[in-house]
Amino acid sequence: MSRITQGWIFGFLGMLIFSGSLPATRLAMTGFDPVFLTVARAVLAAGVALCLLLVTRQSLPSRRDYMSLLIVSLGTVVGFPLLTALALQFITSAHSLVFIGLLPLSTAIFGVLRGGERLNPVFWLFSILGSALICGYALRNGVQGAIRGDLLMLAAIVVCGLGYAEGATLSRKIGGWQVICWALVFALPLMLVLLFFTFPADLHGIDGASWWSLGYVAVFSSLVGFLLWYRGLALGGIGAVGQLQLLQPFFGMVLAAVILSETVDPAMVMVTIAVIACVFGAKRFARPSR
Repeated sequence: MSRITQGWIFGFLGMLIFSGSLPATRLAMTGFDPVFLTVARAVLAAGVALCLLLVTRQSLPSRRDYMSLLIVSLGTVVGFPLLTALALQFITSAHSLVFIGLLPLSTAIFGVLRGGERLNPVFWLFSILGSALICGYALRNGVQGAIRGDLLMLAAIVVCGLGYAEGATLSRKIGGWQVICWALVFALPLMLVLLFFTFPADLHGIDGASWWSLGYVAVFSSLVGFLLWYRGLALGGIGAVGQLQLLQPFFGMVLAAVILSETVDPAMVMVTIAVIACVFGAKRFARPSR
């Protein structure tokens, strides 16, 4: 089997794992507070990551990489999980998945800003169009609707895009899977302190589904998915395998409908398709302008 084929397989498996993150978060929140859920998943994932780093005898990151690890931690370990959990108090996971269509574009924009590249103006036209579609969908029921949830999701996409872009840059130095492992370990001391203050007073009323969902977002969404995803990018190429992330909203909506019995209305599907088309267009014109 060729490296490219292996890359697509690893990338597809990683994307599938990420597709279940928002439905699992929504299910876990039937028993856990959003802040505790964020802290608990980070602590559990960091424990597994620390064991992996010790077993493979990885060298400590350079002090010059600490700021980058902090950005990755704030974006992917804390920011995205917390903001999405807070958003899911106001909106369904199916609704939230529409915003995931902007994540590849958010990552690309931060990559451009960090690298200082000049891009074709058509790229920015697709970017603005995709953002306008998302804003129009979010406001279709009026400001009195789920505006807080929509704004939280937009913030989550921004911080996650920043974390992805910073992680991709740092992975060139210390390796892809090492980045997420060190980012989890980097956040562990603070997460342990917060775990003490946010730990539920009573665990008896929490059902098994909430516990299983917590385990999923901790082990799979926060660690295993990243290991597979970065492996796929390394083998198959970032530009090619990265396009698989555009399929995440579709798989996530299917899981939301099956597991949570959430309604997936036609507008969600239409907007998601349109946003994906815009992201493909942006990717097509992501080359430097002459």
